[in-house]
Amino acid sequence: MPDQLIFAMEVFLNGLMAGVLYALVALGFVLIYKASGIFNYSQGVMALFAALTLVGIMEGRVPFAHLINATFGTEIHHFGWHLPALAAILLTMGVMVVLAWAVNKLIFNHLVNQEPIILFMATIGLAYFMEGFGDVMWGADIKKLDVGLPQGINTAIDEITYGWFGYGFFIDNLDIVATIIAALLVIALVMFSQYTKQGRAMRAVADDHQAALSVGISLNFIWIMVWSLAGFVALVAGIMWGTKMGVQFSLSLIALKALPVLMLGGFTSIPGAIVGGLIIGVGEKLFEFAIGPMIGGATENWFAYVLALIFLVFRPQGLFGEKIIERV
Repeated sequence: MPDQLIFAMEVFLNGLMAGVLYALVALGFVLIYKASGIFNYSQGVMALFAALTLVGIMEGRVPFAHLINATFGTEIHHFGWHLPALAAILLTMGVMVVLAWAVNKLIFNHLVNQEPIILFMATIGLAYFMEGFGDVMWGADIKKLDVGLPQGINTAIDEITYGWFGYGFFIDNLDIVATIIAALLVIALVMFSQYTKQGRAMRAVADDHQAALSVGISLNFIWIMVWSLAGFVALVAGIMWGTKMGVQFSLSLIALKALPVLMLGGFTSIPGAIVGGLIIGVGEKLFEFAIGPMIGGATENWFAYVLALIFLVFRPQGLFGEKIIERV
């Protein structure tokens, strides 16, 4: 087998793994958009905030330590204890639920039936607020996140592929774990959406707020539930990306790569978020491998957006999105 084909197979597998991580962020967008029609620009910052909070709780950091020390002249930074990863994850999820309640109570309760652009602008403001609030709360330094997930090359795949091709594939254990978790999340969310009372209520709210209210569905409860689910997805994405690249400001920028994923998969489709993520992940890796050297490289920075632009021209609803027909 030609060496270039073997290398392309390795790039393909790594692209699949990268695509899953993109899809994890896109899932949060889809959940909120399906239930409320709100394009939540702050989803990437939610992943950053969740990861910051998780690290802070695990390491026993004092919230707002820098502000407290600057105000009172103290030198307090840590409580002096460390929590196990599982306990810290559960507490962080509690924080994300409280955040969901606060966002709904303080912002979106006042914006019911407003124009979509107003809701979108509200999420932009929320994103910048959360980013600054997270930095003030936990500090802006780069933090290491370790919840016990396996990392590094998967030796089994390396040995098997070496036996087959005479070349061992480098596949990160963390990417394999992320793939498994994403698959389980998608299955759970689809089952929840289709077969539970709350899931059906969520879809009813997505179709028509006023009609849902008229049959006794609580918008307040549904929106808190959906933002909590999105917070949980953001926490999972924050754990994966934070473990991979450290918890830092650039973690919030992964939301930008989720936008092409949504354009390909469709804003209302949970499976579409996964398929779109896989297409983007594989496409950008293979394009960089095959075409990048010919045009100077760095194609991963723009390939996804060019592909999304093509989809917007020829199929704006995405692969799995619902085609909207308006009579005029």
